[in-house]
Amino acid sequence: MQLTTIALPLPLLLLLLLFILSLVSAQTPSRGSAQLESVNDDDLLALIRQEKYVVALFTKPDCPTCLNMEKTLIEARDELVDFLGAWVVMAQQSHLMRLYSPNAEPALVFFRHGVPLLYDGPVDEEHITQTFNDNKEPIARELSDDNFEHLTQAATGATTGDWFVMFYSSSCLECQRLGAVWEAVGAATRVRGIVVARADRGGAAAATARRFGVTKDPTFLLFRKGKMYWYDLPKYGIKSLISFSQDWYRNAKSEKVPIPKSPFDDLVAWCVYLIRDVIEFGLGILTEHPWIWQIGVVGFGLVAITSIIAVVKAGKSSSPKPVTKKPSKKTK
Repeated sequence: MQLTTIALPLPLLLLLLLFILSLVSAQTPSRGSAQLESVNDDDLLALIRQEKYVVALFTKPDCPTCLNMEKTLIEARDELVDFLGAWVVMAQQSHLMRLYSPNAEPALVFFRHGVPLLYDGPVDEEHITQTFNDNKEPIARELSDDNFEHLTQAATGATTGDWFVMFYSSSCLECQRLGAVWEAVGAATRVRGIVVARADRGGAAAATARRFGVTKDPTFLLFRKGKMYWYDLPKYGIKSLISFSQDWYRNAKSEKVPIPKSPFDDLVAWCVYLIRDVIEFGLGILTEHPWIWQIGVVGFGLVAITSIIAVVKAGKSSSPKPVTKKPSKKTK
């Protein structure tokens, strides 16, 4: 069987080649351009879901510091593409920025398998590439009731080192916004032997949270040499959290790490927390909607008055009536 060849005109071959090259370039990270590729929020979310590494610069117009960071990132882009295969893009006036950074633009975020790390170093090409190369995988460990004591050994002397744990819940929006910040804290403290971790106090680590008396989101606890230190500062900045884990914890409230609770003690603690949460929820509803308790007071008053009137009427109707005897007729 003979194969027949089809001769295509040269212009058509050139068009076909350009089309193939455009498809290939669309599927590979851009490099060599004098500007960063600009994407909208939908495109950025698609990249975060689909690509292994994405470097995103969040900027805004008329921002000199944004332009400086953009220039530096352009200089670092080729190395990020070559060594990481990362997509390096820019998102201007993005609504997603508040999910990853508590500060104003510019914000440089490195996504690893969708997990964000907020860059908090100097505007320097070498420092940026070194930081991202050193933290190619997510840093924060996920702790649960099953593995907490085994991994941390918090109650037995902390032979596995210091652990800095953020207790969170899936319903806590602020906790979600702290994800990139917490990864940045982990990137800075790992060189000091401090392990950064997360624990879902409303889910897999509920019993552990009750063991330590954690009742709010987020809560940060440093476990060090058999003691736990509470981070009570109102701000959750990267530098504040790093400073606390390394030195400032000495000024914070500390407690001896309690041993794990027995099943009965944990059940009692769960009941206490449940009752307290119900009371706090009810008080919160009444504080937010004062008309509810006002209607309740009025309704209770009307019921009380109606009950009193009913009792009084019932008492009157049940009192015995005097019996009058008719005079007997005398017969003559």
